[in-house]
Amino acid sequence: MAILVETSQRVRVISLNRPDRHNALDDPTLDELPVALADASADPAIDVILLRGEGRSFCSGRDMSVIDSGESGIDNARYANNYEYIRAAQDHRLALLGSAKPVVAALKGHVIGGGLELAMAADIRIASTDSKLSLPEVLYGISTDTGGAVLATILAGPSRAKLMLMTGRRIEAQQALAWGLVDEIVEPEALDEAALALCHEIAQRNNPAVQISKQLVDQTWEGAIKNGLRSELLAQVALFADPAFAARADA
Repeated sequence: MAILVETSQRVRVISLNRPDRHNALDDPTLDELPVALADASADPAIDVILLRGEGRSFCSGRDMSVIDSGESGIDNARYANNYEYIRAAQDHRLALLGSAKPVVAALKGHVIGGGLELAMAADIRIASTDSKLSLPEVLYGISTDTGGAVLATILAGPSRAKLMLMTGRRIEAQQALAWGLVDEIVEPEALDEAALALCHEIAQRNNPAVQISKQLVDQTWEGAIKNGLRSELLAQVALFADPAFAARADA
């Protein structure tokens, strides 16, 4: 199973389960994760969702073995073209962002590319001190496409978002905390306990009030996020068609 699902009282724990690949996002993972999130969102016995990764890392991003160096940027026979593929991924991201239930992400090790985009779509991020965050798409001649640009701008500010996007530089946990990309940092051995404790704390509050509080904050940026995602969609399709992308993929 690419995704593991457990329940702790009123908390649904969803774990990425490809530890040998630092939980890189392959097609089975991308198929199973939205289903697990939708099930948790629809379950009346669940009040909070916790996202985490098995092994040493949260998520190292898209599994590069699925990136095609040919005419199509994404090698996936289920979609006619890159536009359809990326839009489907964005629709899943919007569903996560629109979840009525709070989502906490527990970050450790590699939090890269699509993994960081996934983490930034959570409501709260707790990171271990060994976390390394980056948006390295520029190093491959492409861009973020599931919210990286707009979410990094909202959380860290425009200049810092540009620094990450234009250099692909890795950000250590302490710097991520100072920039607002994560909300708390703990020692690696304390991460799972701290993240679950926060989820239980939220779950003990009045559930309608929690959901309303989340919505009051989310509605201040919902339009910007959707617009940003669709801009990323068009930009990524164009970059996949750029001969420079194929040249880098072949290198």
